[in-house]
Amino acid sequence: MRKNTRRKNKRIKFKKSNYENIGNLTRKKRMRNAIFCSFIILICLITRIAWIQFVDGKELKNMAYTQQTLDRKINPRRGTIYDSTGENILAVSSTVETVTINPVNIEQKEKVAKALAEIFELDYDTVLKKVKKKTSIETIAKKVDREKTNKLRNWMNENNINTGINIDEDTKRYYPYNNLASQVIGFCGSDNQGLEGLEAMYENELKGEAGKIIKMTDAVGGEIGKEGENYVEGTDGNSLIISIDATIQGIAEKYLEEACIDNVCTDGGNIIIMNPKTGDILAMAGYPNYNLNDPYTVEIGEEKSDWNDLAQEEKTKQLQAMWRNKAISDTYEPGSVFKIVTASVALEEGITTTDKEGEFNCTGYIEIAGVKMKCWRYYRPHGAESLREALMNSCNPVFIGLGQKIGVETYYKYLEKFGFLKKTGIKLPGEASSIFLKQEKVGPVELATISFGQRFEVTPIQMVTMGATIANRGVYIKPRMVKSIIETKTGEIREMPVETGERVVSEENAKNMLDMLSSVVGEGTGKNAQVKGYIVGGKTGTSEDGVNTGKYVTSFMGIAPISDPQVVVLVTLYNPTGEGGHQGGAWFI
Repeated sequence: MRKNTRRKNKRIKFKKSNYENIGNLTRKKRMRNAIFCSFIILICLITRIAWIQFVDGKELKNMAYTQQTLDRKINPRRGTIYDSTGENILAVSSTVETVTINPVNIEQKEKVAKALAEIFELDYDTVLKKVKKKTSIETIAKKVDREKTNKLRNWMNENNINTGINIDEDTKRYYPYNNLASQVIGFCGSDNQGLEGLEAMYENELKGEAGKIIKMTDAVGGEIGKEGENYVEGTDGNSLIISIDATIQGIAEKYLEEACIDNVCTDGGNIIIMNPKTGDILAMAGYPNYNLNDPYTVEIGEEKSDWNDLAQEEKTKQLQAMWRNKAISDTYEPGSVFKIVTASVALEEGITTTDKEGEFNCTGYIEIAGVKMKCWRYYRPHGAESLREALMNSCNPVFIGLGQKIGVETYYKYLEKFGFLKKTGIKLPGEASSIFLKQEKVGPVELATISFGQRFEVTPIQMVTMGATIANRGVYIKPRMVKSIIETKTGEIREMPVETGERVVSEENAKNMLDMLSSVVGEGTGKNAQVKGYIVGGKTGTSEDGVNTGKYVTSFMGIAPISDPQVVVLVTLYNPTGEGGHQGGAWFI
C-alpha cells in the first residue's frame, strides 16, 4: 500500500512539474509575441510618421494654412479695351465694392441682418439666414457703389461694430458706348470673367491676377487674437488696342439699322469693313444688337410682361441669338458676289480676258448635263457680252460656262487659296466653317451652281476676306481684330503681326478685277453704290436663304477707292421683305 502511495505521489509531482514547465513556456511565448507585435506596431507608426512628414507634409501644411486663415479675394481691374486710335475707350473697369460677412464673428445677428437688408435693398429673411450660418464667410452684396458702402461704414461706426463685416474693393465692367460693337466686344459675368466676344477670347490677357486679404482664424472662422489682416496686392490685366474704329463703327451701325428697318429685314443684317492692306476689321456691325451694360435685357418690340411670361429655355434662346455675331458665326449663300471668284480664276487661268467683244452670248439660259439653268433676266437675254459686261449684268450663263472650262479640280484649288475651305482664324469666338460639297462629289451641275454663288454656304468674314485679297493686289490677307496689347506691369506694347498668305492671283489680274468691279458700280447692277467724288467698285448679290424657304439674302461688296483700295465693305441683309424687294441692286446703304 505504501508503494502504491509513493507511486501516486510521484505521478502527482511529475504532473505538477510538467504543468509548471508548460506554463513557463506559454508565458515566454506570450512575451515574445507581445514584443514582436509591439515591434511591428512601432515600425508601422514610424513608417506612417515618415509618410506624413515627407510625402503628405506639403499638402497637410497647406490644409492647415487654409483652415487657419481666411482669404478674401480682391478682383483685379480688367484691362481696358481701346479702339484703333488708342483714344476711345470701349470697355473699362470702374471701382466698386463687395460686402461679405464672417457669421461666426457677428453677435447681434438680427440687428446686423436688418441693417444689411435695408442698406442694400435685400430680402431680410435671406440675409438673416446667411448671418446665422456656421460658415467662415458669406457674400452679401457684389459690385455696389461706394455711396451705399459708406452708409454701411457709418452704421458700423454708430453701432460700434468692428468685426464680422468686410467691405472690400472690387471692379465692375463698364462700356461707355453702350451698344457700340456689342457683338464684337462682348461682356463679362458677375465674377468679371469674359463671356462673349473679345472679352472671352482675350480672357487670359484682360483678367489680371487676383489679390487677397488674409486673416488668421480658428477652425470655424473666428478671429485669432489681434493679428489683423495681410493684404496681397493683385495685378491688373493687360489692355487691348483693337482694329475697330469707333467712328466708322458708329456710322456702319447707324446705316445698317436704317437699311434693316427700311427694307423690313426680318432676320437682321450685318456689315464688315476691312482694311485690305493690313487685314484690320475697321467695323463689324450687326443688327439687332444689345446694350453691353445690360446684356440680359432683350431689345424686342414686345411688352416686358411678354418677356417675363416666356419659358426659361425660350429666354435663353433669344439672349443667345442677340449675342450671336452672325458675321462670323452664321453661314449663307453669297449669290452673285461670288462671281468675283469665278472671274478671277478664269483670268488667272488664261481662259478669258476682260474686254473681248462678243466673247459670250446670253440666250437667257444654258444647259448643263441636261439641266436648263436660267439667267436672272431670261425674259430679255443679254446677248453678246465681254467678261466685263457679263459681270456688270451679273449674267449667270456666262459664269456657269466659265466654271465648266475651269473644272472642278482647279476651282477647288482656288477655293483653298482664297480661304473658303477653312476658317479665317479671326480672333473672335464662335467662327463657323463653310459648307461645300466634297470635291469628289461635285459634278457638272454642282460646279455650275457654285460658279454663280449658289448651293453652298460661307461666312461673311470669309467673303470680305476674299474681297480684301483682290484689293490687296491678289495676295491673301488674314483679318485682324487686335492691333496691339499693352502690358500692365511694364507698359510694353506688343504689336500683333499683319498676316498675309500666298498669292492667289497675279497683281495684273487683281488690277483687272478691280477695274471691272468699278464698271459694275459705274454702269451695271451696282449703280446705287456710287459715291460722288470717289471711284467705287463692287458687286451685288441675291441668294435664297435655304431651299424653298421663300426667304432671301441680299448683299453687296464694295471696294474703294479703286485706284488704291483702303476699305472693303460687305453689307448683308437677311430676308428683306420691304417694297424695295430682295434684289441686291435694288437698295443701297
